[in-house]
Amino acid sequence: MSATYSQAFLKSFLGASPEWYKLTIVGFLVLNPLLYFLVDPFLAGWVLIAEFIFTLAMALKCYPLQPGGLLAFEAVVIGMASPESVYAEALTNFPVILLLIFMVAGISFLKEMLLFTFTKILIRVRSKVALSLMFAFLAALLSAFLDALTVTAVVIAVASGFYSVYHKVASGLQHDASSDVSDDNSVTEHSRADLDQFRGFLRNIMMHAAIGTALGGVCTIVGEPQNLLIGHIMEWDFIEFFKRVAPVSMPVLVVGLLTTILVEKFGIAGYGTKLPDNVRSILEKYDAEQSAKMTKTDVLKLWIQALVAVFLVACLALHIAEVGIIGLAVIVLATAFTGITDEHRLGHAFQEALPFTSLLVVFFAVVAVIHELHLFTPVVNFVLAMEGHAQLSAFYIANGVLSMVSDNVFVATVYITEVQSAFEAGRISREQFDLLAVAINTGTNIPSIATPNGQAAFLFLLTSALAPLIRLSYGRMVILALPYTITMSITGLLATIYIL
Repeated sequence: MSATYSQAFLKSFLGASPEWYKLTIVGFLVLNPLLYFLVDPFLAGWVLIAEFIFTLAMALKCYPLQPGGLLAFEAVVIGMASPESVYAEALTNFPVILLLIFMVAGISFLKEMLLFTFTKILIRVRSKVALSLMFAFLAALLSAFLDALTVTAVVIAVASGFYSVYHKVASGLQHDASSDVSDDNSVTEHSRADLDQFRGFLRNIMMHAAIGTALGGVCTIVGEPQNLLIGHIMEWDFIEFFKRVAPVSMPVLVVGLLTTILVEKFGIAGYGTKLPDNVRSILEKYDAEQSAKMTKTDVLKLWIQALVAVFLVACLALHIAEVGIIGLAVIVLATAFTGITDEHRLGHAFQEALPFTSLLVVFFAVVAVIHELHLFTPVVNFVLAMEGHAQLSAFYIANGVLSMVSDNVFVATVYITEVQSAFEAGRISREQFDLLAVAINTGTNIPSIATPNGQAAFLFLLTSALAPLIRLSYGRMVILALPYTITMSITGLLATIYIL
């Protein structure tokens, strides 16, 4: 009887995940208290970070919320962090939580207009290099004024629309039919090769856009949450922030866009996958059919969504309210004027973002462990002991490496606070304070693209419903980001040393 119950428990625990994965998570849960109480809390904290990164890397085996949540819950129970510190981290990042809840849902109500617009672009721009460069540049431009998560949500919505259209046709259905796009069993045999190639094409486009959000996000005070924090402490306005960071951000932007051209032209690291001709034909046919059967109501709906999109960009650019509140306004306007009043349809729009929002709060629990156990303190003290340009490059590298494994907002907060204390204590000059602030900003924004957990936008993409559809795993994201990580990180470091 006990064996039967054991088998039932193992089958139920973490659902359909592989048995080896389940046993690994159980091993982590047994190991952590032993390390914390019997060996060293500091070591236990770093092991917990490695375990959490493992759950992210295995996102296609099991959504990280459950295994990562168990690890975080255990960490709180055994005293690695307090419930109050987890709440404090979540409260600090409440604007990001609001953004995920409302903005991502708001973008879904603009999906028809976005799909219509980007389908036109995809059909007309036949060069893969030009198309990749366009997505990277537009993502960079939008992220400089908007929010990287918002921009990523837009691109995910567009790519999901493309995938859905082709998958339904490849399954022998009409593009407006209801189907499960995650199920390939109904895909006809002769369409499978095109579907795999289409997945590769979408992976390329999504990664170019994700990199673009980092390229633009580093440039302005509103590009990333930590930029706003740094700008506030340094008392820099929008223009001054841009000028201060430009010696590093502009060379990185140029090199990043050049990298886009090179990886596509030479097919480096999995890039260079072209849109299959059959898929292009289906998307062209879809576009023609949609255009031909559009009623005045449909046209009016597109115009309303376009106006709401303009409203969104204007509000974000002028920062009239928190991003999440603007997202709520988008939901109200986009639904009220297009006739969407069904509670089920409204609820469906929130499904994409809420699992990731929950995962992000779990991640804040891990950040609380980093804070409570002072895991970054030795690195902070080491770089503060340096002087001159050696200190600048050390700050850039340290912030970059730590941002690869932790939240870059948290890393920036730790470092800018320590540097501010050093300045107020008279240990560094105002000029060095300004330069270190730039090094911290660029360090947390640029090298952190190396891993999906380095930037919230990357993590959002990895854990989105689109990622498993296009076979975008943690490891594949790391490989696709690698050329950018090398070229952009080195450029940023050289600019920090020789231009800043």
